[in-house]
Amino acid sequence: MRILTYTAGPMDEGRAVRSVVPRRFSLGQHAFRRLKVLGAVHVNGAVVRADYVIRAGDLIAVHLPSDMPLGDAPAQAAAQGLPSSFIRYQDADLIIVSKGAPLPTLPARHIATGTLREQLMDMLRADPATFVYHPVNRLDKGTSGLLCIARHAHAQRLLTAQLHTGSFIREYLAVADGVLPAASGTIDAPIARIGTGAKRAVRADGRSAVTHYTLERTCGGKSLVRLRLETGRTHQIRVHLSSIGCPITGDYLYGAEHSALPGRFALHSAYIRLRQPITGETIELSDPLPDALSSLLCPKDSQ
Repeated sequence: MRILTYTAGPMDEGRAVRSVVPRRFSLGQHAFRRLKVLGAVHVNGAVVRADYVIRAGDLIAVHLPSDMPLGDAPAQAAAQGLPSSFIRYQDADLIIVSKGAPLPTLPARHIATGTLREQLMDMLRADPATFVYHPVNRLDKGTSGLLCIARHAHAQRLLTAQLHTGSFIREYLAVADGVLPAASGTIDAPIARIGTGAKRAVRADGRSAVTHYTLERTCGGKSLVRLRLETGRTHQIRVHLSSIGCPITGDYLYGAEHSALPGRFALHSAYIRLRQPITGETIELSDPLPDALSSLLCPKDSQ
């Protein structure tokens, strides 16, 4: 359980708990009502009603139920046969993993088992009846790399608010077929769904989508590209690179399958920087390009 505390000041004198707690702890009204029903709002050690009147000096505590246990993650990962680099960071509010591929982030209509959710639940030895999964950024089944998951609903709300702002930066590495038109640039092209299926395309009536790229190197008709998202449309990087004639290697939806990449394509979430939702500290991680993807490129000394 995560316990947040705050000592009331003179500006809180005479205000009701329902006024002070959501504002001081950045809680939405739905979250506050849920915590109130759970008896999770305390003043000076006692559960209080929403209309309790605060006095300066009162110690206010909010007991946030944890939906994901905190344990010896490296040992637990090893016990499940996962690589030691699977858990890249964890604290009381969030966990950052290096997701493999192909591996779905979430169960879907046609995918009930074999997901990252199950992998984490098994690794943490969590009770399926109480385990709640709160992914913040999501990766396609065929994309590997860094992914942030909140341990409780309050952390998910705060982290989700950071997405697509300067507080939550994500960079990807991709191996693309062909050579990009410039050493760096921006693809600013709206994306729309095609019919009712999963496929998207650049189209004038689509939603705004912006991807910044830097060409790291080229060799053998392929490009290693670093990409930063300004928006977060479904399949954004895949659609944008395909739209300029450089689809991601192995992208079976927007390019062509590759025999060396069964079930996945050459896209990797390589860097993440975010603000810890409770403490405000900066968390910054990088994840190297997997061997399966780097082997698609010529060695650096043979360019």
